[in-house]
Amino acid sequence: MNKKVVLLVEDNPDDVELALRAFKKNKLLNEVVVANDGVEALDYLFGTGVYAGRDPGALPQLVLLDLKLPRVDGLEVLRQIRADERVKFLPVVILTSSKEEQDLLQSYSLHANSYIRKPVDFKRFSEAVRQLGLYWLVLNETPPVILKDERE
Repeated sequence: MNKKVVLLVEDNPDDVELALRAFKKNKLLNEVVVANDGVEALDYLFGTGVYAGRDPGALPQLVLLDLKLPRVDGLEVLRQIRADERVKFLPVVILTSSKEEQDLLQSYSLHANSYIRKPVDFKRFSEAVRQLGLYWLVLNETPPVILKDERE
């Protein structure tokens, strides 16, 4: 059985720490891989760059994606995920502090599965992570991964 990995794409170390604490507090024992920018997230997903050699077929169960990222922003990461057959059905939850309506609209137009504004206090943030974990890691069923060589 595949271990359920969460890819957390977040450049703010304080938000990374809050998310990891919230996962631990809520007994969500999934491995959390942290990508500090969009390039690192795409490298992880496609087994390139710093993640060259990683099996790109071993996908995370969930991507928690911030929008305001260095190098490649979250919307471009989402655009590239949805454009690639190998990962296009991967659940992507936008987890951002952005209050811009345009970010919300663009996220959904690029087929984000959910859009959540980060609560500012830890108690609310922890509860949001608990609910995210329960739904996306326990209840939700994802389609099987179809690798290119399996279709040929």
